Amino acid sequence: MDFIVDGSYFIAAILFIFGLKRMSSPVTARRGIVWAGVGMVLATIITYFHKDIHHNYVWMSLAILIGGAIAWVTAKRVKMTDMPQMIALYNGMGGGAAAAIAAVILMQEKEISITLQVLAVFGALIGTIALSGSMIAFAKLQGLMWKTYRFPNQQWVNLFVFLVTLIIGFYITFSGTAYGMGILSIFFILALIFGVLMTIPIGGADMPVVISLYNAFTGLAVGFEGYVIGNPAMMIAGIVVGSAGTMLTQLMAKAMNRPITNVLFSNFGDGGDGKIEAATGSMKEIDANDVAVMMAFAEKVIIVPGYGMAVAQAQHKVWEMTKLLQERGVTVKFAIHPVAGRMPGHMNVLLAEAGVPYDIIYDLDEINEEFETTDVTLVIGANDVVNPAARTDTNSPIYGMPILNADASKNTIVIKRGKGTGFTGIENQLFFAEKTNMLYGDGATAVSELITAIKEL
Repeated sequence: MDFIVDGSYFIAAILFIFGLKRMSSPVTARRGIVWAGVGMVLATIITYFHKDIHHNYVWMSLAILIGGAIAWVTAKRVKMTDMPQMIALYNGMGGGAAAAIAAVILMQEKEISITLQVLAVFGALIGTIALSGSMIAFAKLQGLMWKTYRFPNQQWVNLFVFLVTLIIGFYITFSGTAYGMGILSIFFILALIFGVLMTIPIGGADMPVVISLYNAFTGLAVGFEGYVIGNPAMMIAGIVVGSAGTMLTQLMAKAMNRPITNVLFSNFGDGGDGKIEAATGSMKEIDANDVAVMMAFAEKVIIVPGYGMAVAQAQHKVWEMTKLLQERGVTVKFAIHPVAGRMPGHMNVLLAEAGVPYDIIYDLDEINEEFETTDVTLVIGANDVVNPAARTDTNSPIYGMPILNADASKNTIVIKRGKGTGFTGIENQLFFAEKTNMLYGDGATAVSELITAIKEL
């Protein structure tokens, strides 16, 4: 039976890897999720036959039923705009589960090697940090707390808490005894506090990077604890998730032209230091009928979606408008910035939900040179990813971040609910540019007006 259990875990791990590979393309992503899901079902079922279960079938079944029911209901009800919050929440639960496994291992009387002890403690540390940090990320994205919270000497306080946690972890690892709730509780509480302290000063605009980073933490924690308990499915799945999360975090930081340390220890998401250049000129309002004429008689239109499109649930209307333009012979493309929205791939998922073909959706590097030959660029609810201040204003918090060159097109139309700043609080110089016009209103309403106007031409 042990051979069957271990073999099943190995097959489940292979399914995880195969599923992740299929997720690398929008065309095969759905099948990849199914394959990974099959692997998880297999790993869960075969665990009932593991020799160390000790007939705890009732508790296992109860946990699976409760957790599965909660996940099913929330996943069915969650809006696409709230998907980043759900990802952060579930990611935190994964880190917490790894930390709980570590707690059980560290409290048992059975002796384990120093190597396993180190991995158990380290997995507990990063899993607990991922738990509390992800909960703060969830609260920020859900609007339950302020985007940032800072106090004097905060980084020194963070360093002190982290060092004390490490010292206690070092003691737990090398003292060679089993532990009760006392010292372990202190260790886990300090790790939870550190996760909170590390996340609360990070601005909302950096949340996609933070979620990705904590995803990597959770994966590594699961991989370490899998190695400690000898579970190949946990080992392989955790390491794959950890490495994928680490690579994604690096890619996103690169897309913002900022090192990870700058994301974690700077004031980016807080809107700068007050010394940024003031925008010159004025915002020029335009009527939906005029925009419809511009796009209907254009040769090429590029649409830049942002979180405002997600909030308005305008993606279906945008695709309807796109099809009308295509029927008139207009070439329409979508430009996606790597950090658009509130999590990696957020805009891609929304467009895919609306049925937008993958072959007209382009990343920043693929489409940036095309803006100069574009007649109309339509920006829907995007802000920082099209802000020219990233190129020109050295005092701007986003200076150096690669942006979509919407300002290079012949005409730029921005659909925006009001005249306020974006999520980071940074004023967008594009809105005041000579070739830019503002179409004010909710994204779905504004696009509906454009659809009506195009049909009447």
